[in-house]
Amino acid sequence: MTDLLAPLQSLKQGNWFKLICGASFQHLPTVRNLTLAYTLAGADCIDVAADTAVIAATQEALMVAKSLAKVAQERGFAFTGNLPLLMVSVNDGEDPHFRKAEFNSQHCPSDCLKPCEKICPAQAILFNNTKDELSGVIREKCYGCGRCLPICPYGIIYTKSYVSTLGEVAPLIMSMGIDAVEIHTQVGRLAEFQRLWAAMTPWVDKLKLVAISCNDGEGLIDYLKAIYDLIVPRPGFLIWQTDGRSMSGDIGDGTTIATVKLGQKVLTANLPGYVQLAGGTNSYTVSKLQSMGLLNDLGSQDHNPQSKIAGVAYGSYARVLLSSILDELESKEVINTDSQGNSRLEARPELLWEAVRLAHTLVSQIKSGRLR
Repeated sequence: MTDLLAPLQSLKQGNWFKLICGASFQHLPTVRNLTLAYTLAGADCIDVAADTAVIAATQEALMVAKSLAKVAQERGFAFTGNLPLLMVSVNDGEDPHFRKAEFNSQHCPSDCLKPCEKICPAQAILFNNTKDELSGVIREKCYGCGRCLPICPYGIIYTKSYVSTLGEVAPLIMSMGIDAVEIHTQVGRLAEFQRLWAAMTPWVDKLKLVAISCNDGEGLIDYLKAIYDLIVPRPGFLIWQTDGRSMSGDIGDGTTIATVKLGQKVLTANLPGYVQLAGGTNSYTVSKLQSMGLLNDLGSQDHNPQSKIAGVAYGSYARVLLSSILDELESKEVINTDSQGNSRLEARPELLWEAVRLAHTLVSQIKSGRLR
């Protein structure tokens, strides 16, 4: 399905852009429409939940994008039909990306101001006035950011975590054309990582890329070096994803500082592979990297992409950037829907190309100026 040369070339050049739909985000219309818009805007990788329905919706969007390549070029976008890599995530233990918020809305006092509903960036908390309608967490929309937990005045919101295992993902790699796998781990879980990698070994040669995502912590560099020693056979391409401040990029510009600092820290370790930022990334990230000299400039005589940040992944910020478009799409009755009755972005061309324009304002930050 995918022309792998283009996205992997972006990684080599240091202008790699990844869209994170969310390891536990399963709202099919949003995943599909985000994938379509960001693919047409030039994304190199789409990271989605390891769920057959989510993967199918993503692949459908990729095919729609490919069919619109000529129109995209006519509208001034650089998309040529080379599709991004399709990535799914697994975890070797408890991780905030693999959890859902839960609570019983019947336990909410009638006079509660419901701050959880207002703060949820995914609009995953809903209160209805009638007993017959759903109230509480819409599971497929929740991606585990946890912002509702501390704000609940009565402390009745909790999270339920899960592990996405290789036993579940391996058949998807074989049957659904997955290009890449991201492993979420944490410092101190070497034994758990080793077990996961042992289960993954038979499938590594089917992948074009493996990413290791880890937060900062005491002993991080030693932990990553130990992980690298375990990663045999070596994947064709290896990314170290520095998860600075998970799922926070839409909060404010300052959230990007943590991931930039973590990226610097991992770069100094000179680990084989590429360093890519995530967690707290937003419109400020690329300019911060540029000001610190952390992005490769192909116009420079000193061209060593593995000594610089190779790319940036955007999750919550990328979703919020298009939220007004997606909200408008869902609010209107559209004839062209999928089998579940969900609106398709391409059925409203004026909304589609506005979404692509907005997505391109983000994608172009890492792309513009890197190729001269």
